[in-house]
Amino acid sequence: MPHIHQVSDEEATGAVKRELDNAVKRAGRVWNIVRIMTPNAEVLRTSMSMYSALMHGESPLSRAQREMLAVVVSRANACVY
Repeated sequence: MPHIHQVSDEEATGAVKRELDNAVKRAGRVWNIVRIMTPNAEVLRTSMSMYSALMHGESPLSRAQREMLAVVVSRANACVY
């Protein structure tokens, strides 16, 4: 089984630490989907930036509608997240 080292809160530094701290501020914890990106700070930062733009940026859709779409797409793709 493949293994990806995930940076722990204790070992996080620099950009990864900032993103993990932001995740806790946003959601009260660091979800696994965020943690799995910790080996690459740029990927983590870019992904979180895209998520923020999609979920909180200008849109004709409400935040609730965006969340509902995310749930429907995840379910259709059999994604546990």
